[in-house]
Amino acid sequence: MKQFKNIFIYETLKEIVEPSHTCLVVWDVQNALVESIFNKEAFIGALSNFIKQVRSKMSVFYTQITPPKDEFRSSWQYYSMMKSRNITDPSKVLSFMRDPKDRDIYKTIYPKESDIILEKPTASIFIGTNFEYLIRSRNINTVIFTGIATHIGIESCARDASNRGFYPVIVSDCVSSSDEKAHNCSLENMSKLFIVESSDAILKALA
Repeated sequence: MKQFKNIFIYETLKEIVEPSHTCLVVWDVQNALVESIFNKEAFIGALSNFIKQVRSKMSVFYTQITPPKDEFRSSWQYYSMMKSRNITDPSKVLSFMRDPKDRDIYKTIYPKESDIILEKPTASIFIGTNFEYLIRSRNINTVIFTGIATHIGIESCARDASNRGFYPVIVSDCVSSSDEKAHNCSLENMSKLFIVESSDAILKALA
């Protein structure tokens, strides 16, 4: 650790993920999304173990996609959803995450009473939620990201966290996507910008 003009700069992984200033985000691990990823068993196994190991050490935030009312979706939201799902009828976008069973968090990693669940309408944990207020109140400056999908919400959140002055840490084996190529490209890209480490490496630093 270095100190410069009264600012403490973390340098090692152990310093960065020190539990007193770190929280864990479990991003959109909802039934509909889990069923679409390329490595379901490996992902759920690694994530389940990671959450169990860190829950007693830091706050855990879960997110759920909560679509806005149809008339409050932007033109861009309709366009991007139609493009990503390869559909031409905007009315078919409306069904996304409407079924409570699809929206529910996957049972194997279901939140405990001590965890915090945030509903959010966008691909950023910082937009439409009080997440930033909550973690600044706890003097948290490192956010560990896990969940689905690597190249969408995870990378978007990591960029937003970085732009707000937080240390973004991505757990490489605890993030996933329905698109394996996009997942791998995103991890490679984020490793140049943020901290990307395996769950084993992070758990070792926390031990």
